Amino acid sequence: MNYLGEDGYLEITEAVMKTVEKMRAGVNAIQGLKTLSDPEMSIFAIAADPSSGESLDMYEMADELGERGWHLDRQHFPKSLHMTVNYAHISIADDFLHDLAESADKVRKPSMQKSVNKWVIKIANFLTRFLPERWISKAMAKVSALLGGSGGGLPKRMAPMYGLIGSLPNRGDLKELVLDLLDSMTRYSKE
Repeated sequence: MNYLGEDGYLEITEAVMKTVEKMRAGVNAIQGLKTLSDPEMSIFAIAADPSSGESLDMYEMADELGERGWHLDRQHFPKSLHMTVNYAHISIADDFLHDLAESADKVRKPSMQKSVNKWVIKIANFLTRFLPERWISKAMAKVSALLGGSGGGLPKRMAPMYGLIGSLPNRGDLKELVLDLLDSMTRYSKE
């Protein structure tokens, strides 16, 4: 407060809020994406825009952004990415919007891995409706390994894991997935 003073804080706040407006407008201009709500602060969420006629997978979007150095929190209900804008974003807002548009283009393209992930999630959801809970718990350990869990740290791409977690009808299975993932991240190895 002594260095910036009230006027300095107000200038920073104004610059951040102008950046938020710019970023929200940029997100909304990208085919298939939209921002959720109209926040009065420097926080917003990015979601797929079903009215555009396509349905971008937001967890794939997060993975693609991660490949480009951007790390946004993933959210459920609705699937979205959480964006907190601060003073450091003022000079890189255009870079973010460029990378977001490129990520959307990449997510639109089909791939074998995306198809496999979707089928694993569909099969897991189908089986959770019919199999006993103890079988599901054992199966979840194997499914999480297929989707990148188990074996030493976070998987490089988290979209399939988030897709499965967000779609499980029996939320108790979520506990098994999370515990398996945490176990793999914190397990000591002499290697």
